[in-house]
Amino acid sequence: MSKALEGVRVLDMTHVQSGPSCTQVLAWLGADVVKLETPTGDITRTQLRDVADADSLYFTMLNCNKRSITLNMKSDEGKELFVKMVAEADILAENFGPGAVDRMGFTWDRLQEINPRLIYASIKGFGEGPYTHYKAYEVVAQAMGGSMSTTGFEDGPPVATGAQIGDSGTGIHTVAGILAALFQRERTGRGQRVTVAMQHAVLNLCRVKMRDQQRLTHGALSEYPNDEFGDEVPRSGNASGGGQPGWAVQCKPGGPNDYIYVIVQPPGWEPITKLIGRPELADDPEWNTPAARLPKLDKMFRLIEEWTINHDKWEVLAHLNAHNIPCGPILSTKELIEDSSLVDNNMVVTVDHPQRGAFKTVGCPIKLSESPVKVETSPLLGQHNEDVYVGELGIDPDRFAELKSNGVI
Repeated sequence: MSKALEGVRVLDMTHVQSGPSCTQVLAWLGADVVKLETPTGDITRTQLRDVADADSLYFTMLNCNKRSITLNMKSDEGKELFVKMVAEADILAENFGPGAVDRMGFTWDRLQEINPRLIYASIKGFGEGPYTHYKAYEVVAQAMGGSMSTTGFEDGPPVATGAQIGDSGTGIHTVAGILAALFQRERTGRGQRVTVAMQHAVLNLCRVKMRDQQRLTHGALSEYPNDEFGDEVPRSGNASGGGQPGWAVQCKPGGPNDYIYVIVQPPGWEPITKLIGRPELADDPEWNTPAARLPKLDKMFRLIEEWTINHDKWEVLAHLNAHNIPCGPILSTKELIEDSSLVDNNMVVTVDHPQRGAFKTVGCPIKLSESPVKVETSPLLGQHNEDVYVGELGIDPDRFAELKSNGVI
C-alpha cells in the first residue's frame, strides 16, 4: 500500500525537538526524510542518555522513520554536496538560530536558484521584531506565548504545562504549512518559504485566553472560579475556561493522580445529584440551573468530591459515563504507557533499536485509511551515508572514502 507522501524528499537539517517533531510526522506519512547531521550528530543523541553508548530516548523518540547522513557544512566540499542534495529535494527543513543558514552561504534567493520548486521550512523562536534574535526553548515559548500566565492557581506562580506545546506544538504547525505549500506547488510549480515562530504557535494554542482577555472589558468572567478580576485573564486552576464548568475532583485512595475531571452540563445535573446522594438538589431553585450554580462552583464540586473520594477513578468513570456525563480520569505517564487501548490504536508502540534494544515510543496520531503508519527505528549516526552519497548522488566509492577520511562526511 502506498504512502500519502511517497516520493516526497525531505532534507532535514533540524535538531533537538521542534524541527525533528515536524519532520518525523512527514516521515510517518511516507516522505523520505534524510536527516543531515554534523559529523558529531544531533546533540540529543547523547542528552539525557539512559543507556551507555546508545542513542538516548530523547533522540530515538523524535527521529523514527528517518535516514541519517553526516556532512561538514563548513567545508567547500560539504557545501558542494549540499547543493546537489538541495537540487533533488522537495523540502528543506531547519530550526537553527536566525540567519544561520544564510551565513552558510545559502540565502532563500540562493536556494531558489538551485531549486525553484523547493519548499524551505524554518522554525524560529520569534517573529520579526525586538525578540527576533532571542534564544527560545520550550518553556520560554510557553512564557511568552500566553500559556504560563494563564496556567496554575490564582494564589500561586505561573506554571508550565507538561505538554510540549512550544516545541512539538510548533512542529505540528510547521507540518501544516509544509503540506499547504506542497499542495500549492501542484498548481504553481513554485516552492516557497514556510516560517513558524514558537511564540506564535503557543499563542495560537492559547486563543481562548485571548478571547477572554477581550471579554474582560465587559465585566467578570462568570465561568471562572476566581473571586476578583483585574484587567488580564487570571490563572484559574483546573477550570475549563469554556462554556461548561469543569474541575478535577479527588478519588479513592487519594494518590497524586487519583482524580477525575468532571464537566457539569445542564442535562447532567439531575443524574449527578442522584449519584452523589443529593437528589433534592435537582429541583432546588438554588441549584437547578446553570445560572444558579455558577456563583458557587467551588461548593458544587466539593459536593461531587464528597462522593468521588469514596470510589476509585475508574469506578467514577463508569458511573458518570453510564449517564453520558463528560469526564476523564487523570492518567499518569505509567498508566498511559501501559494502556492497552493506546497500544491497540498504535499510539504506544514498541520499536527495536540496534543499540539500545526495544523501547516504547508514541505512534502517529494522524490516522489515514489508505496510508497506515508503521513506526520504524531511528537511524544511527551516518547510517545512510553510502546509500545517499554513492547510491543516490552517484559519488565514486573512492571519492566517498576520501571525503570520509577528510572529515567532510
